[in-house]
Amino acid sequence: MKGLKKIALATAVAAAPFAAQAELTAMDDSAMGNVTGQAGVTIELETQVSIGQFSYTDTDGGGTDEIGGGSFTVNDIELGGAGLVTGSNPIFDTDGSGTPDTAATALLDDLSIDIDLDDDGDAVISVHTISGQPIDWGFTAASMNLEGTDSTTLISGMSAWGMLAKLDIRVNTEDASVALGGTGDGSLNIDTAFTVNSMNFDVPFLAVGIQGMSITGAGENFDYDGDGGILADGSEADGEFGLPIGGTEEAVLTGFANVNMDVYKGNGLDGSGLGTSGATDVLRVDVNNVVMDMNIASVAIGGTSIGSVALDNLHVQNTRMAIYGH
Repeated sequence: MKGLKKIALATAVAAAPFAAQAELTAMDDSAMGNVTGQAGVTIELETQVSIGQFSYTDTDGGGTDEIGGGSFTVNDIELGGAGLVTGSNPIFDTDGSGTPDTAATALLDDLSIDIDLDDDGDAVISVHTISGQPIDWGFTAASMNLEGTDSTTLISGMSAWGMLAKLDIRVNTEDASVALGGTGDGSLNIDTAFTVNSMNFDVPFLAVGIQGMSITGAGENFDYDGDGGILADGSEADGEFGLPIGGTEEAVLTGFANVNMDVYKGNGLDGSGLGTSGATDVLRVDVNNVVMDMNIASVAIGGTSIGSVALDNLHVQNTRMAIYGH
């Protein structure tokens, strides 16, 4: 105890000059409340990322099947703005004329990230636009390969660009899906709205080529709230996101593909979806809702186009995955 007192005294003496220099004063409860009650953090960001190679190797875990040792690689990855793919071609309609008049750059920019903590301890991260235009993104990759004693190219010449209207991430202190097999240790909810305006790639080992693939919202002909009626005059969407296309929830719903999912630690699926038996402490992904339209302008086989493909009002729900090693 005497040793602790000596340490405390020495610490106080050492700190005294700094306290005097800064004219430190004690904070009352009111002042402390003003500090802890401040709004969260906002980060404005612009970036461009290049990765020479991403590689996943399936090491042999010593199982009786003796499977393992191969790799999946993605080469020459570029992530940035839509200008990576579109160049200097205009993609934004800033004056509302219906004709794009402003080109994107190769930078992933115009991002504002708000980080807040709720009273219940949940962390809330919201990615949104600064300018009022949607956030444009671009992605390219030279090839995706399977490599081992033999190798093959799965995909080559991939390029894609699109728009991000919303990305909300919530880290829940309470598990969102205990009843469905969660452990109660918390969960991650992702709610996003985006488009893929154009994606092109080849699948060499199948002699297939995809040109002009797009993913967008289902439009106003989809029953978003499940009441049996389609969206009309915004009656099913009355919130405000402060986002592009007028900033209304209706615009985000109808113009952009919408995805909502929960990610958490849980149990494996047991056939009923409850995950009460089998594997434990696995990565669980519950897809709550996906609504989108998908169109492919041209599907080529053997170098010759065989036509186009369209999926209208694609809706994925009540989908659960359990992911773990073996």
